Amino acid sequence: MLPTHIDAAHDWLLTRLAHPLAERPGDVPHRQPNLTRPAAVLIPLVWRPESPGIVLTRRESGLRHHAGQISFPGGKLEPDDPSPRAAALREAHEEIGLAPQQVQVVGELPEYVTVTGFLVTPVVGLIAPPLDLHPQAGEVAEIFELPLSLALDAGNYVRHDYEQDGRRGQYLSLTHQERFIWGATAAMLRLLQAALSR
Repeated sequence: MLPTHIDAAHDWLLTRLAHPLAERPGDVPHRQPNLTRPAAVLIPLVWRPESPGIVLTRRESGLRHHAGQISFPGGKLEPDDPSPRAAALREAHEEIGLAPQQVQVVGELPEYVTVTGFLVTPVVGLIAPPLDLHPQAGEVAEIFELPLSLALDAGNYVRHDYEQDGRRGQYLSLTHQERFIWGATAAMLRLLQAALSR
């Protein structure tokens, strides 16, 4: 049973995110990059008493990288970012218009290494509604909310086998309505599920 009041949710999230995960469920990449670049994403939890949600974005279909994919707001750390948390908040402000002062950072999930060579810190933020979000033109096609209850049900995650360049791997997916969430986003959602379900 999820807390209904945002203050109780704040304490509940802090408690569950304060300790490292004993095991890290997720995907099995076909390779691990030799070199990684630091990046961060914000996992924005909008705490509506009746149904908390996770803010996600769908990238524009014309982008060179990850076109049309569903993702958290985030990106690589810039030289003037003092920390991954600062980078995640900056990127969320740029991509969806979420003001940093609206976000209570409640913790971080284990770092996630993408096959494209990014070492991603998933930063979990708690947000009180209402929200007035605006997609970044040319980058974000859509902003939507995934029900937290759906993400917290481990049975909703599907594991897929694949082969690339003669190497085998696995990725996770999660489906919400017509939206197919997969790859790094699904893997980090599964980490969130593991952290909040203990």
